[in-house]
Amino acid sequence: MSKRLNPHIVAPQAMKPMVDIEAYLSGCGLEHSLIELVKMRASQINGCAFCLHMHSKDARAAGETEERLYLLNGWRESSLYTPRERAALAWTEALTLLAQTGAPDADYEGLFPHFDETEAVNLTLLITTINAWNRIAVGFRSQHPRAWKVAA
Repeated sequence: MSKRLNPHIVAPQAMKPMVDIEAYLSGCGLEHSLIELVKMRASQINGCAFCLHMHSKDARAAGETEERLYLLNGWRESSLYTPRERAALAWTEALTLLAQTGAPDADYEGLFPHFDETEAVNLTLLITTINAWNRIAVGFRSQHPRAWKVAA
């Protein structure tokens, strides 16, 4: 994979609003575990290795289990996720795959037994933001740290 530019170095003022949104989201009231699951699921869909590495590490540090991280791609078939998490993951998939889904009414309406209106806005902003980060990381080929050397 060819190395591309680092947007944080090239255009730090352009990246600052993204960092500011992250700061807001970390204190918006959504559970840290839910935030990391949403970030992981969107990053799985988008194939963003950089974000998958970062958020799996963050999720584990916050107490997330290996089992739930391993099964996240098949969350619909697993009983390990709460109804609130399931609603958030459905909305994550709907917005991440927006061109295919059109954000179905069922997924939108499925939020409100589990999220109030402010939480729904914060969740939507979270999903929007991780999708933006995925596009930045994949587009600029951001590399996650290597835990071991791989033969080139």
